[in-house]
Amino acid sequence: MQVPVHVLNQNTKRDQGRKAQLGNITAAKAVADIIRTTLGPRSMLKMLLDASGGIVLTNDGNAILREIDVSHPAAKSMIQLSRTQDEEVGDGTTSVIILAGELLSVAEPFLQKNLHPTVICKGYAKALEDALAIIEKMSFPIDTNDRAQMLNVVNSCIATKFTQRFGNLMADLALDAVQTVTISHGDGSQKEIDIKNYAKIEKIPGGAIEECRVLKGVMFNKDVVVPGRMRRKIANPRILLLDCPLEYKKGENQTNVEITKEEDWAALLKAEEEQIKKMCDQIIAFKPDLVVTEKGLSDLAAHFLTKAGVSAIRRLRKTDNNRIARAAGATIVHRTEEIREADIGTGAGLFEVVKIGDEFFSFVVDCAQPKACTVMLRGASRDILNEVERNLVDAMGVARNIVMDPRLVPGGGACEMAVSRSLADKATAMAGVEAWPYKAAGHAMEVIPRTLAQNCGINVIRTLTKLRARHADEPLGPWGLNGETGEVTDMRALGVWEPLAVKQQTVKTAIDSAKMLLRIDDIVSGISRRQDAPKKKGGADPEGDGDNADGDKQLPE
Repeated sequence: MQVPVHVLNQNTKRDQGRKAQLGNITAAKAVADIIRTTLGPRSMLKMLLDASGGIVLTNDGNAILREIDVSHPAAKSMIQLSRTQDEEVGDGTTSVIILAGELLSVAEPFLQKNLHPTVICKGYAKALEDALAIIEKMSFPIDTNDRAQMLNVVNSCIATKFTQRFGNLMADLALDAVQTVTISHGDGSQKEIDIKNYAKIEKIPGGAIEECRVLKGVMFNKDVVVPGRMRRKIANPRILLLDCPLEYKKGENQTNVEITKEEDWAALLKAEEEQIKKMCDQIIAFKPDLVVTEKGLSDLAAHFLTKAGVSAIRRLRKTDNNRIARAAGATIVHRTEEIREADIGTGAGLFEVVKIGDEFFSFVVDCAQPKACTVMLRGASRDILNEVERNLVDAMGVARNIVMDPRLVPGGGACEMAVSRSLADKATAMAGVEAWPYKAAGHAMEVIPRTLAQNCGINVIRTLTKLRARHADEPLGPWGLNGETGEVTDMRALGVWEPLAVKQQTVKTAIDSAKMLLRIDDIVSGISRRQDAPKKKGGADPEGDGDNADGDKQLPE
């Protein structure tokens, strides 16, 4: 009798073949089921409690999955999808998870019939190619200068969110913010829209939600260094931005100075004082009204600047400093010796410090050409503000996508149903086994209109049959579901549109991830040696484990 050979560690857990594949599909379906009810205008909210006892109340797919802690590797991979979707296009985070879950679900019968995963993946790859071509064919251009049309598109994309009850407010804010930070290069065809770095969202609890606005400039939570003596309101300020400290130079490491005479101590203090005075004189020579530095500013420097009538702000974040530079047309200077007249920002119309609640906020507003902005959000509570912020980030993502690629497709499940119908027709002409997974991928697309119908609480089978009939009569037609009533409606008349970039990214991400998860046939999970090895007496690490050489170790007293 042959003795069994153990290659892997005894503590290692291993799932192989069919068991691993079906386990992955079950995990993916479980993740999709968590957020299935959050799709569409009639969506439900989820309340999540985090480890510190805080509450997250949202129907944003990415925000929900970000808070959930899962252990299954396939489920973790699925959660990563919504994060990718959010970073790429900012919308469609729920759709991509539901679609990926459904694509894996329809692959299950093929695996049980011993169809090889590679064949299924091949069918899915062909379906993806054709689906993208069909979506492209359904798209039509939009004029990005037509504000009413743009508002309509942004509104239809965030109609599923909490902020829909405030009307056009979020769409207006998102559009204004995106148009402010848009920079055109060359002939205007190349555009740069960096909403992450240059459109800051500042949440201030209190006030009414209608008080939210996009500033023509920036604001930050800072006051001037000497509030009583420095000016808090300056019209047309000359702004100087620094990222060097305005205080005496400190040694890189611990510096010891040995002094034998008292005169030397006085000379040392005088040298420090003269150095600070020299720096301040170099600044004052350019007659700035406001000096902003990212580092420290000593009391002596504040005294010299106050005497010259210059207001100063210290220890500002690097990101805020970059925004002021973009808004006011200034350049951040690294040393006071290198200041030039061109570095002074003169683009701002007003600098003002305002007290809101218990805190002071500095405003640099009324800029001539602000290429950076702050969106000021007001609301009753921190929870509401967090949800409004999530909705606004999605809305800005949609507005950015339209400006970058001004093409739209019909929403309300019309696009998915048209793709499903076209793939089913094409599958009949295909030869070979790949036709089955190809057709199944088309069938999986119907999950979006089906989920919309379920969330409306109407008869799903009857509604989907009506929708299929409409698409059979009019291929690639704009017929979809009205998310509020659940009726089959012409999306052109209803005005529900989605950016082409979002739809393409959703389909690409969902099918690619389904292909990747189907190709997994072995899951090995084990305990690493470091965790498994017995600790020596006294709490020291086991021998040979020098990875944590700098870790804090408790020494015996």
